Amino acid sequence: MDSQLIEIRTGSRETVVDLTDEIAAFLRSTGARDGLLHVWVPHATAGLAVIETGAGSDTDLLAALRDLLPADDRWGHRHGSPGHGRDHVLPAIIAPSMSVPVLDGRPALGTWQSVCLVDTNGDNPVRSVRLSFLAG
Repeated sequence: MDSQLIEIRTGSRETVVDLTDEIAAFLRSTGARDGLLHVWVPHATAGLAVIETGAGSDTDLLAALRDLLPADDRWGHRHGSPGHGRDHVLPAIIAPSMSVPVLDGRPALGTWQSVCLVDTNGDNPVRSVRLSFLAG
């Protein structure tokens, strides 16, 4: 198995970051052919999603998360920024890991699909993402 930890700057506001280019570079660096890519976010307040980006879906996702998980004082988990408790609920909805088939060295994503880091926690401006490739 080949594995690499990459660092992603998410800044101080909620964001969706497309990881597809980083994933492609990782697969090239391993000489991957066919197998399985596992993506893991070792954080209690971030997750991963496969969505279309650049056409509004990423901002729609953040808007939906704001509706579902408001940043207010309802949360029992209260350290950090106001409403930070919602960030700790996020990984139960947007999972912190995923597996993607790799065929001929490329992630087998649909035409408009991208693998994205979803981060609603502005308290942590830098995130780690673990990419692991298991050859088939």
